Amino acid sequence: MAVTLLQFTFYSILIGFVIDLLVGDPRWFPHPVVGIGKLISLLERAFRRIFPKTPAGETAGGAFLVVSVCIVSAGVPAGLLALCFWLSPYAYLALSSLLCWLALATHSLRKESMKVYKKFREGDTEGARYAVSMIVGRDTSVLDEAGIARAAVETVAENTSDGVIAPLLYLFLGGAVGGFLYKAVNTMDSMVGYKENGYLYFGKVAARTDDVFNYIPARLSALFMLLASVILQYRPRNAWKIWRRDRRNHASPNSAQTESVCAGALGLRLAGDAIYHGVLHKKPYIGDALREVEPFDIVRANRLMVCTVLIALVLLSAIAAPILFCVL
Repeated sequence: MAVTLLQFTFYSILIGFVIDLLVGDPRWFPHPVVGIGKLISLLERAFRRIFPKTPAGETAGGAFLVVSVCIVSAGVPAGLLALCFWLSPYAYLALSSLLCWLALATHSLRKESMKVYKKFREGDTEGARYAVSMIVGRDTSVLDEAGIARAAVETVAENTSDGVIAPLLYLFLGGAVGGFLYKAVNTMDSMVGYKENGYLYFGKVAARTDDVFNYIPARLSALFMLLASVILQYRPRNAWKIWRRDRRNHASPNSAQTESVCAGALGLRLAGDAIYHGVLHKKPYIGDALREVEPFDIVRANRLMVCTVLIALVLLSAIAAPILFCVL
């Protein structure tokens, strides 16, 4: 019975991946991550009222938030999947495929970032500025055309790991439950894992948990992206050089991994100072400016992202399939 469950889980990951690649996230379809976000906001308000407004109290409240959200985010899909499998393995396959689809974001990442490029092609710089503001956390009002394009490239590079490779890896490790556990951790980091606006202590545990969950996926993503740069002939030697040199040029231990590969592969200088929530953050550069950034680099970054994702799927499947269908 366990073998059947694991095999159906494997099939559901592949089905979910294909659906995401072709369809993405339709706006009319209720996305569970929205529910996770609402749960985070609800519990944040509750724990801020319960715990004292001291560094230790806010840290404890943030820890309770992480534990509570992870339990609910993993427990709900686990219960639903168990019920479906009890009813029928095919009901399990259907629900698991649906959840695996919703845990991935390849199509959406490409679609949203390409909106920036399309606005540039139309000569609408303000439209491009608005489009990039929808996918980055920084203040985009101060960015010129090159800055807008650079921001789009950076978010594609970073989210290659956060949005696709990491959840894909957790899907292979723990099925839809593992995927949604990761999505919960990642969503908490994006909502409360800051040092500004009262989150210095409350968001500390969420930020550290996200660092732990992304540590291995970020490095695997960088290696997959290096291989993609070889396949696409995107300056692989320079990608290797910049990754080796600049992969730690970020406050996060993980964010510069894929960004450094992308910067080297495209011959660009990324990162640098940026304004978040009205506060200037001094950040080191990543990569060398072998040429000036241009809007078409958004297209190049997306090609690199898609190729990286396909490499990850093939390699992870090649590892999982023999275990599931031969050994077991």
